[in-house]
Amino acid sequence: MSYDPYRPQATVAATGSDVDAGLQGFMRSVYNTMGLGLGVTGITAFSFAQMMINNEQLRQAVMGSIVGIALALAPLAFIFLGFTGKRVQRMSSGSLRTLFFVFAGVMGLSMASIFLIYSAESIARVFFISAGMFAATSLYGYTTKRDLSGMGSFMVMGMIGLIIAGLVNLFLQSSVLHFATSVVGVIVFTGMAAWDTQRLKETYAHGAHLAEANAKLAVLGALNMYMNFVLLFQHLLSLLGNRE
Repeated sequence: MSYDPYRPQATVAATGSDVDAGLQGFMRSVYNTMGLGLGVTGITAFSFAQMMINNEQLRQAVMGSIVGIALALAPLAFIFLGFTGKRVQRMSSGSLRTLFFVFAGVMGLSMASIFLIYSAESIARVFFISAGMFAATSLYGYTTKRDLSGMGSFMVMGMIGLIIAGLVNLFLQSSVLHFATSVVGVIVFTGMAAWDTQRLKETYAHGAHLAEANAKLAVLGALNMYMNFVLLFQHLLSLLGNRE
């Protein structure tokens, strides 16, 4: 993402008492927004999958076609075009929140095919496994006194490697490479959950705590945490999901 949501929004540091009083509320806002976004994604994905199941022409138009490729790439394009630095700075927190939920819906459209590929039971099982892993690592990032910046840099490098490997495997169609990237993806995005949580906490602690800036930071933080969860879920599903 070209806009860094963790860059301090003001130069005046808050007192420790201010941070202690507001940090929990701020993090609740991040997780609540993320959770609502996941709900939008899940409902959209399931609804669109049911439409494809009940409409053969729609399914053929989407699966294995240019339309399906466009849907798969739409979330990535949405992030780079919709969440750019200048655009975010001009938007109000309410508009940014709305944009996030629209993005979550687009992500749902791109993920609808999982209901046609994997059994509903395995999707539910992997979702709860992902939720447990994400909660544990995010809690670690929130509570640890250890500086995770070094680990974060390593995870970013791993994420770049995943993108390159994924592009290569579009041509190779190697099951071994697919398995390896899935395993690495699980490691990377659990680590990213801890790192992003710590960065959010530290950014809040060093901010001036202006209401509008905090509201926008919470939405952008929710976006990053949402992406960590979704990508963790997708890689785990690739490893543990039962195909129809």
